[in-house]
Amino acid sequence: MGADILPPSDDRIFKLILTKEEAKPALMDLISAITGRKVIDVVVRNSELLSQDTKEKDERLDVNCRIEDDTQFDIEMQAHRIAEDSDDDPQNLKGKGVLYLCDLHSSQPARGVKRYDKLAQTWQVTFCTYPVFPHKKEFVHTFSLRNDKDNELLSNAIRVVYVELSKLQDVLTKPVEEMTDLEKWAIFFRYANIPKYRSVVNDVIESKEALDMASELLMSVSQDEHERALFRSRRMAETDRMSDLATVEDRGRRRGRQEGIGIGRKEGRKEGVGIGRQERDIEIAKAMLADGEPIEKIMRYTLLAKSEIEKLRIQLP
Repeated sequence: MGADILPPSDDRIFKLILTKEEAKPALMDLISAITGRKVIDVVVRNSELLSQDTKEKDERLDVNCRIEDDTQFDIEMQAHRIAEDSDDDPQNLKGKGVLYLCDLHSSQPARGVKRYDKLAQTWQVTFCTYPVFPHKKEFVHTFSLRNDKDNELLSNAIRVVYVELSKLQDVLTKPVEEMTDLEKWAIFFRYANIPKYRSVVNDVIESKEALDMASELLMSVSQDEHERALFRSRRMAETDRMSDLATVEDRGRRRGRQEGIGIGRKEGRKEGVGIGRQERDIEIAKAMLADGEPIEKIMRYTLLAKSEIEKLRIQLP
């Protein structure tokens, strides 16, 4: 692959190269790699992408599709960290996947007399650029509904899969001919745009026709000036968002110290200001309100509801 390639681990680029009509064989191969079964047809149900807006919240960047036996898939690339109470246990990310899964599974249309045992299987698949299970070595994790005590399967109707692209160091050392199809796709998504890994990526691409097709689509997208400009705008918007968040968090910590909110020197060192997540969000909200920031923006940077922020605004001097 050539230089100056856009990253397929970016959620918008990921969707672009998998939802184009000519990408159908590549998407089929990716689903086969995930499920371990041959896929002979696929229909994408949400290929639309906004052409101008760079705010990710305004568009769904997942790949929603259905294969020949009506099995449904929601496949997404999680390119940016979701705000979490703990990076060691990203419950926000996991909750998002469960919500998407349940929404897709429950949206199935009734065909005649609805039988619950005839519902199509639904998969939620998340490729993530950062660790989801930091204490596990494996990079692929698959879940279904099972008994906590003896692991008996309750239902195979829903499946959740996480593919951690941050854990491919061991895969990189394997000969390409020994890699699984999913390992090859993971290498492509993670390293296709990084010159240091060009040799192994090229070997991986040459080993599979579907990956060669995905590579050609990636090159085409990378040469599209509109998409390049949109990628830069989205990247700058994300950088601004992270900078703003860090700033308001620092301001909240300083204000917390000044107002004596800490609950002890030991806890203060450990937690920054020695307060829980809710208290920290309140301090961040107060600082942003004092600076005249709109409620909608404060809601994006905290976990506070609109009504809670409005009460804080009333209490400001």
